[in-house]
Amino acid sequence: MSTVYACPLSHQLISLSGADKLAYLHGQVTQDINNVNNDNFLWAGHCNAKGKLWGVFKLFSYQDAYYLAGSAAEVAQSLMELKKYAVFSKVTINQSSNTLIGLMGDDLQNTLSNMGIEFSDQHTACDFNHGKALKIANDRVLLMVNNNFSLPDNISTLEDDNMWQQAAIMAGEPSLNADAIGEYVPQMINLHAIGGISFRKGCYTGQETVARMKYLGKNKRAMFSVSGHAEGLLDEVELETQVGENWRRAGKLICQSYNQQTNTLFGLVVLPNDSEPSQLLRAKHTPKVELSILPLPYTLEDE
Repeated sequence: MSTVYACPLSHQLISLSGADKLAYLHGQVTQDINNVNNDNFLWAGHCNAKGKLWGVFKLFSYQDAYYLAGSAAEVAQSLMELKKYAVFSKVTINQSSNTLIGLMGDDLQNTLSNMGIEFSDQHTACDFNHGKALKIANDRVLLMVNNNFSLPDNISTLEDDNMWQQAAIMAGEPSLNADAIGEYVPQMINLHAIGGISFRKGCYTGQETVARMKYLGKNKRAMFSVSGHAEGLLDEVELETQVGENWRRAGKLICQSYNQQTNTLFGLVVLPNDSEPSQLLRAKHTPKVELSILPLPYTLEDE
């Protein structure tokens, strides 16, 4: 039987409740909120008026509220922006006190069953006794739990979420650090490729820019997963690419994770969308750190 690991996640939660929660959130994010139900989670972006992302989130419902799960930087920024106009609607917006835990393992079925978590066919979310479970992948499940939850004894608990973040990076799941907030339109971090943009819904903040990127073919950038040998996380996130014998600016890491066992740095970086897989990158301020582009598990071709 494979080992199941539990990672205490550094990501946080925004909750929205009240009579106008659907209409209010629908006008704020890239996702069609009408498609959210009790049995799924969807990706969604939250943009400023210029179509630049404040955050990218896993969006789901639980009991009488919607939840947005994202990095601490994304939650802090989006929480502030969402609250600005909430006074005009019957909606309550807060940072949730619920905890996020990541479960990882090659075979999670027995562990999930023992916790009362059963995903029906094609469903990616379900309620259980102490919260909500999201099926991110076959080997990764995200739990939102209340204070009464405790992990089964047969699960190995990790001290941090590096393993979870590494898997998310390799899967090409976008996440923004503080430096990346307000810098990229949704297509630049592949949100369209993972079903995080609805082009058929009504108006939302930043929609004009997002639509222009799609219908006028304006987007020339994409997000890539990278990895390479390093001695730790990079303090300066700017990367360079080799052109002949010279190096020129390539892009910035928008998130990173470090594996101490293998001394490997994993990251997500936004580059020109025609970047070649063989392209060599290095950290501008730590040039001995060289990074290679990893294959993405999805296509970047627009629908």
